[in-house]
Amino acid sequence: MKQKKYQSQLTKLQIELVCLQTWILQQGLRVVVVFEGRDAAGKGGVIKAITSRLNPRVVKIAALGKPSDREKAQWYFQRYAAQLPGAGEMVLFDRSWYNRAGVEKVMGFCTDDEYQDFLLACPEFEDMLIRSGIIVIKYWLAVSDEKQEQRFIERLNNPLKRWKFSPMDLVSRSKWVEYSKAKDEMFKHTDTNISPWNVVNADHKKRARLNCIAHLLQQIDYQTIPHDKVELPAIDKSSYKRRDKHKQRFVPEKY
Repeated sequence: MKQKKYQSQLTKLQIELVCLQTWILQQGLRVVVVFEGRDAAGKGGVIKAITSRLNPRVVKIAALGKPSDREKAQWYFQRYAAQLPGAGEMVLFDRSWYNRAGVEKVMGFCTDDEYQDFLLACPEFEDMLIRSGIIVIKYWLAVSDEKQEQRFIERLNNPLKRWKFSPMDLVSRSKWVEYSKAKDEMFKHTDTNISPWNVVNADHKKRARLNCIAHLLQQIDYQTIPHDKVELPAIDKSSYKRRDKHKQRFVPEKY
């Protein structure tokens, strides 16, 4: 997809996202959107495309790092529950409680008992969220192993993307089969009628972003709220004298 066409379609969808944001705020909705997928599947790009034109006080991103010792001793879902939206908010989880079914399982960061308990508890946890009135939407970004390798190489060679590559990515790449099996087992237990997984073909980043946003907009029955006509008042500057510019510290204009 050429950049001009992509940008045109993205702008149309982002205008609708602004309408959705206004509706969520006015109606006091609570929305959770979970993004999962293999490393380099494009989760960050989709989230950025969604949020770039929105109010970060309404549409928030939850991207939790490694749990602290205190968090490790808590109920597993506790630190994720702390990120849940209040009234009039939408939270996008850039990875989520599903870490336990993926990286923690494959890398041995949790015990088998903890893993099995998660598979049983997760559907109950999400049912509880939904019963409380929270809208839960889950996306799995599917990327082929050939495309993942291509993106890894790009990250290694691009100084603007090198920070995205970590030693964990190398290990993840070597455990491709184990991650595939873990994903299948996760879907078996958590792809329910109440809280289904929505799979996005992510081999083509631009199409994946557009398709995901278009689908997201269909999940909430929102309405466009017209804005009141606003007339800017005149400013009376007669009682104000601007401070001498020579006494201020300006940033050098190098460009």
